Amino acid sequence: MMYYGKDAIMDVRGIGLLDYLQRYEPDNLRRVSPGVFCTKEHDSLRISNGKWYWFSQGFGGCSALDYLIKVKNLPFTTAMERLHGKAAGMPSFFAPRNHERKLALPNPSPSSERAAAYLLKRGIGQAIIDYCLRTGLLYESLPYHNAVFVGFDARGQPRYAALRGVNSSFKGEARGSDKRFAFRVRAADSAALHVFEGAVDLLSYAALETLDGRFWRRDHLLSLGGVSGNGLPPALGQFLHDERGIRKIGLHLDNDPPGRRAAECIMDCLRGRYALYDLPPPQGKDYNDWLRLRLQQGGQNDATENL
Repeated sequence: MMYYGKDAIMDVRGIGLLDYLQRYEPDNLRRVSPGVFCTKEHDSLRISNGKWYWFSQGFGGCSALDYLIKVKNLPFTTAMERLHGKAAGMPSFFAPRNHERKLALPNPSPSSERAAAYLLKRGIGQAIIDYCLRTGLLYESLPYHNAVFVGFDARGQPRYAALRGVNSSFKGEARGSDKRFAFRVRAADSAALHVFEGAVDLLSYAALETLDGRFWRRDHLLSLGGVSGNGLPPALGQFLHDERGIRKIGLHLDNDPPGRRAAECIMDCLRGRYALYDLPPPQGKDYNDWLRLRLQQGGQNDATENL
């Protein structure tokens, strides 16, 4: 019997059902409506937003592997044999891409006072801001004075930059940004990873950790650069590829329909391989809302849930 290691299983788990059917079973795929498909064999098996659900049977999944096991009733090893040879040629959020984008970072301002003031106003403490400025994770740009949140790859090279207007609602990304390397703060040694939609949510959680008397960099912190609910986010797939010691993942995504769908999809994709925790903010839409509510109440509120 063929043995498959964790890396091989992760590669195969990264194959979405729609990609698999489009490439290897196109005659078994039917379009129902924009962005929604079903199989010709099972009209009630619907595929959308990176997930599939068989309504007549009351279950679903995220990957092609789930489909072959649950719908086609193939043993795990047989399903792996069918997909493993195809993984190299299929889109997968776990596998690094061969090409690198050229990141065009905005020019830095001589001072980051406006960016720091913006984050202070959002409730994020000066010590956290100073750490980010000192390590190059954060700076202020010219000519627009946006706060720039920089994401680095495992070699320490900048590969991503999220832009936030400090006096407006502007949100964007620097040209050439690669979402696989979205803003993150690595811990020195931890098996736990906390996941957020954006950089401000991540830093808000860091502030909450400080508020609750915990060292805010004891675990890995990762932002996704937004969510789509379409399979495993590239930033999360890349981080798990780079940090093989992760055992626990906390999903701190927003309390809105996109955030809830994304959390559900991620848990479907990773279930059985990690200890997973769905931890949206106890109150408010996102973790910055929750932080500011805690601060308004003098920090006297239920402590933020931790892994």
